[in-house]
Amino acid sequence: MLLGDVVEFRQGPVRDALAAASRVLAALAQALPSGREVVIVPGNHDHYLLDGWLMRRSAAGPPPPLGLASEVDAWGGEPLAEIVRVLEEGGASVRASYPGVWLREDVWATHGHYIDRHTTVPMFERLAVGGMARALRRPAEEARSAEDYEAVLAPIYALIHAAAQSARSAAAGAPGASAQAWEALGRGVRGGGLRRRALLGGLGGAVAVLNRAGIGPLRADLTQTELRRAGLRAFGQVLESLSVRCDYAVFGHTHRAGPRAHDRRSEWVAPTGARILNTGCWVHEPAFLGPDPQRSPYRAGFAVSLRDAGPPELINLLD
Repeated sequence: MLLGDVVEFRQGPVRDALAAASRVLAALAQALPSGREVVIVPGNHDHYLLDGWLMRRSAAGPPPPLGLASEVDAWGGEPLAEIVRVLEEGGASVRASYPGVWLREDVWATHGHYIDRHTTVPMFERLAVGGMARALRRPAEEARSAEDYEAVLAPIYALIHAAAQSARSAAAGAPGASAQAWEALGRGVRGGGLRRRALLGGLGGAVAVLNRAGIGPLRADLTQTELRRAGLRAFGQVLESLSVRCDYAVFGHTHRAGPRAHDRRSEWVAPTGARILNTGCWVHEPAFLGPDPQRSPYRAGFAVSLRDAGPPELINLLD
C-alpha cells in the first residue's frame, strides 16, 4: 500500500511530477512478485490524483457520499491513470481508495491530512485550513464525514496545485515549498533557534490574535514533543469524527514514525481505543535527525508490515 504523497504535485508542473514518480514506481512494481496488488491512497501532496474522479462524481448528479474507503475509478483522470499504467506495466495489479482503506477488518489506514483541521501547531497549512473553515463557517467540531473534511481542505489543495502549475519547472533536486518549510522548522527544532526567535518575535502574541479571530485553537509551541503529541491528538479526533471503529489505525503525514521503543504507548492510543501507528516519511530531512540519526523517528525508510493476523509492525526497510 502506498499511503499518500506518492507524487509531489506541489513543486512544479504535473508533467515533471509524473516523470519523476514514474521512474520510482516502475522500479517498485518490478521488485514485487508478479500480480501483487498495490493500493494507492492519495494524500494532500498528491490530492490532484483524485481530480478527474471527483469531477466525474459531481457531473453525474448527486454522488454517493465518501465512505471510509471509497473505491476510486483509476481512469477518472489522466494523472492517476498514468500512475496505474506504470505500475501495471511492471506486473502489479492496482486499485485506489480514498480517504482511507480497510487492510483488515480491524485495521484502517489513511494518509492523515485530515488532521490539519484539528492540530494545534501553527504551521502554514493549518493556518490556511483555519482561515478557510472560518470563511465557509464550517467549524472543525462539526466535521462528521469525509465530505465535511473535503469541503474545507480540497479548495486549499486546488489553490496550491494551481500555483505550482504556473511555476517554472523545478531544478533537479531543488526542494519545493513544503520541503523548505520542513527544513526551516527542523533547523529550529535541532538548535532551538527558530522557536526562540519566533517566540521573541511575538509568536505567542500572534497565536493569541489568531485564536481570537477564530482560526485556532492553536498553541505557541514548535518543539518536537508538541509536534508529535499534536499530531496524535488530532488523528484521534479524526477517528472520532469519522466514527472509525478499528483496533489499529495507520497514518503518515506528520513525518514522525512511531510508536518507537522509547515512546510513551499511552500517547499512541486514540480516544476510540484504536492503537495508532505512523509510517513516517521517505524524505531525507537531516535537520530533524539529531545526534543519533539511526535512532531518529524522522529517518527515511519506515513502513508498516501487516500479516493476516496479529498487530501491525513498524519496520524500517533500509535497516
